[in-house]
Amino acid sequence: MIRVGIVGITGYTGEELLKILLRHPNVKIVALYGRSSSKDRRLKDIYSHFSHLDLKINALNIEQVGNECDVVFLALPHAVAFEIVPSLFETGVKIIDLSADFRLNSSEIYERWYNVKHAAKEYVGRAVYGLSELNTDEIKKAFLIANPGCYPTTVILGCAPAIKSYFVDLKHMIIDSKSGVSGCGRKSAQEYFNFDHPNFKAYKIAGTHRHIPEIEQELSKLSKKNVTINFTPHIIPIERGMLSTIYVDIKKQASLALIIDKYREFYKNREFVKVLDEDVIPTIKDVLNTNYCRIGMKIDKRTNKLIIISVIDNLLKGASGQAVQNMNLMFDLPETIGLI
Repeated sequence: MIRVGIVGITGYTGEELLKILLRHPNVKIVALYGRSSSKDRRLKDIYSHFSHLDLKINALNIEQVGNECDVVFLALPHAVAFEIVPSLFETGVKIIDLSADFRLNSSEIYERWYNVKHAAKEYVGRAVYGLSELNTDEIKKAFLIANPGCYPTTVILGCAPAIKSYFVDLKHMIIDSKSGVSGCGRKSAQEYFNFDHPNFKAYKIAGTHRHIPEIEQELSKLSKKNVTINFTPHIIPIERGMLSTIYVDIKKQASLALIIDKYREFYKNREFVKVLDEDVIPTIKDVLNTNYCRIGMKIDKRTNKLIIISVIDNLLKGASGQAVQNMNLMFDLPETIGLI
C-alpha cells in the first residue's frame, strides 16, 4: 500500500483528493496535515459528509511526514508550498504540489507574475511538470511533481497534437476560456455565490492572468519556438467545469478528418483524453466529476482557422484527479486506478 499524506484539506482540491484517495485500492491515508500553524482538528468538524471517518487534521510536522508517508500531496495556496518543499524533499518523501510554485522553469518569471520572492529557487529545476499524457516517463522517475493549472491543462492537451504534427501556426493564437467558480478557490467561490450569482464575467484580461506564462512555457517546448498567446478567462455561474475555445491558424492544408486521426494517434492508449468525431462538440456536462478531457474541433475555412474545444472538470483533471494520475505513474500503477 502507498502511504499518503495530504497537507491542506480545507480547500476544494484537498477535499477532492480525499474523496479520490479514500476509494483508491492501493492507498492508505496515514495523515492529514494543516499548515504549520494549525492546531489539531477533527475532519468531521470541517466536513460533515466525512463524519464516518475518524481522521484528525494534524499540525504539520516535516519529520513525521518523512517517516510516515511515501508520498505527500500539497493542496496549499501559491507562495506557501515553496516554504516547506525543501525540508520535505530532504526527507526522501515524494511530493505532488498542486500550487503554481514549481510549474515555471524560471523563478524570475514566477516572481514577476506572482509578485512574491521565490523561497526555494534551487528546487525549481528538480520539479517535473505533471501533465500526465505528455511527460509520462519523467513523471515516473520524479520526486517532485508540479501539478499543472486547470486552464493550462485544457489548452495544452487541446493543442499538443496539432503543434507536434506541424498543422498550425501559433503566431496569432487566441484562447477564450470559461471556468466554474471553484477555479478561483473556495473563499472566492463563496463570495461569488453570496454576492454575485448568477453572473458571467471576464476577469484578469489583457495578458494579466497568472496561467499565461505556464501555457506559453509548455507550448514553446512543444513547438520549439517562443509562443505568445492572447488569453481571456471568464467565470460562469456554475460551481465546477471548464471549457476552452482555442483559435489557431492552419499552417498547411489538411482535412478535419486527417487532423482528428493525428489527434487520436497522439493520444492512443491514453484513457483520459477523448478525441471526438467530426461535428461533435464537447460540453462541460460531458466531463463533470470525471478525470477526462474531451476534445472536439472544426475548421473555419473562411478564416483558415482550426477551432479546438477542450473541456475538463477543473477540480479533477484540472487539479486533484490529475494529481492522483501522477501518483499512479510515480508508483508504477495503471494511471486509471482509483479514477474510473
